[in-house]
Amino acid sequence: MNPHPHTEKGNPPHGHGKGSTLRLVAWETTRNCNLSCVHCRAAATKGPYEGELNTDQGFKLLDEIAEAGKPIIILTGGEPLLRDDIFDLAKHGDHLGLRMVMAPNGTLITPAVAEKMAASGIRRISASIDGATKAFHDKFRGVDGAFNAAIRGIEYVKAAGIEFQINTTITKSNLDQIPRILELAERLGAAAHHIFLLVPTGRGKYIVDQAIDAKEYETTLNWFYDQREKTPLQLKATCAPHYYRILRQRAKAEGKTISFETHGLDAVTRGCLAGTGFCFISHTGIVQPCGYTDVKCGDITKSTFGEVWNQSPVFLKLRDFKQLEGKCGVCEYRAVCGGCRARAFEATGNYMAEEPLCAFQPEKASPPPD
Repeated sequence: MNPHPHTEKGNPPHGHGKGSTLRLVAWETTRNCNLSCVHCRAAATKGPYEGELNTDQGFKLLDEIAEAGKPIIILTGGEPLLRDDIFDLAKHGDHLGLRMVMAPNGTLITPAVAEKMAASGIRRISASIDGATKAFHDKFRGVDGAFNAAIRGIEYVKAAGIEFQINTTITKSNLDQIPRILELAERLGAAAHHIFLLVPTGRGKYIVDQAIDAKEYETTLNWFYDQREKTPLQLKATCAPHYYRILRQRAKAEGKTISFETHGLDAVTRGCLAGTGFCFISHTGIVQPCGYTDVKCGDITKSTFGEVWNQSPVFLKLRDFKQLEGKCGVCEYRAVCGGCRARAFEATGNYMAEEPLCAFQPEKASPPPD
């Protein structure tokens, strides 16, 4: 993804508000979607939706992002391929020097679409595979045939010379399938496998009983760590900031040195990037720390992106790790993990509260009562 990878030595620096390095921006180009996934953050369905940013507003947004930095832009949704101007937007971003990637569900990709992706400067796509079998994936995605259509779309993308990664949302129901999904990603020729720990927002609230518990979380992330030297794929855990603590704990115990190289979407940097290196922009232009943290930080139809990114009180607070509360606030790994701010917000209404799904007990925190 990054044509000029560089190495970051040691732990990532503490955030200091203004000037925080902008690494990733996810733009929900539309909330319109052809699937009905059980975990959907946006509870997206077939539109149309009112107030979506038009083409000119999209160009202006990309111009303003390019002035603030040169991040990776994730064109997401809903289903981004349902926007008629999606390739115009991708091409505009590419011409600005932004690294353009796309997060389609794969089902709408044809050979012609794949060629348009390549021509517009899309460097990588992500395709979600949430089950090792057709039956499970189709049920999870809410549409019969979604699995076969996604695999077919991946093959078209591969034929067009575009890199792709497999994303998997982990729940209790597919936890035992993760090794087989990783094997499938290898067979397909993916560049990476990214796992996502369920954050119960949108339709995800209705399957909150499917969220794995803290012990299963820890076990899964340790298993994921063990795969690093067994697979040619880049591995990344998202909405799972504890993984960045585990990386350091395990490496230290094994006498290894972790090389913090920036590989674009696969960068091993810090756990929760919400508001620090990453932000989310909704289909109507509302800026949030991430797609799962429903906290308004600005509106790009009323302010410039740079103003929001550099001056939002929410972002400035998120970048000051000393303001984290509970055990996250005293944890020796707060600079590299930070806890999932979305999970904290969903559980307490406070985006600076301690991560509710963490089994780790910091040295400085009082042990929980018996």
